[in-house]
Amino acid sequence: MRINQNNITAVILAGGKGKRLGGKDKGLVLYHNKPLIEHILEKIETQVSTVLISANRNNALYSTYGYAVIKDEMLDYQGPLAGFYTAMKNTQTEYIITLPCDGPLISYDLVTRLRKCLQHNPTKIAVAHDGQRLQPTYALIPVTYLSDLNKFMRNGGRSIYQWYAQYAIISCDFSDIPYIFANINTEEQRQQMERKINTLSRIPLK
Repeated sequence: MRINQNNITAVILAGGKGKRLGGKDKGLVLYHNKPLIEHILEKIETQVSTVLISANRNNALYSTYGYAVIKDEMLDYQGPLAGFYTAMKNTQTEYIITLPCDGPLISYDLVTRLRKCLQHNPTKIAVAHDGQRLQPTYALIPVTYLSDLNKFMRNGGRSIYQWYAQYAIISCDFSDIPYIFANINTEEQRQQMERKINTLSRIPLK
C-alpha cells in the first residue's frame, strides 16, 4: 500500500520547557540568524500536505508562520507524547509525522524514507534509526493510534520508549545520514553546530 504524502501532517514539537537553554523557547532560538522553527519549516513543508506547530507558549508568534498552532491539552509540560496526542486529535489526515523543533539539519527525504518503511505495513509506526539508536521523536504514526495513546497517558505513561514498546514498531534506517538528527539542547551545542555547519552544508541532505 502506498502512503500518499498528501495524507500526512507534519507535527513540529516546540512545546518543551528548554531547561538546558535557560528556559528559552527552543523553536525561537536563533541558529545562523534564523529561529530554529524556520529551518524546520523550510525543509518539511514541501514534504507533507500540512503542518501543525505544537507549542505551549509564544503561540501568537508561532502562528505568524501561517500554520495552525496547537497547545497541549495536558498541563505542566507532559513531554512529546502530549504533543503527539493533541496533534492526532487536531489533524484531518490519516498520518502524522513528528519531529522536534531543535533539529535544523533534517533531510528533504525524511518523509519519503519513513513512508517507504510503512508501505507494506501501513498500520504500524515507523521510527527513525540513526544506525546506533532510535530517534523516537522522528516517527510516522497512523492517527488510529489516538485511542491507544490516550489510554496510555491517562494511566500515567509519559515515556515515548514505553509507549513504542507496546507495539512491533518498524525501525527505519537513516544510518547513511545520521547527522540529520543533531539537535540543540544547550548554548554550547548551538555554537558547536554553527561552527560545523560549513562542513555539513556541503553534504547533500538528499
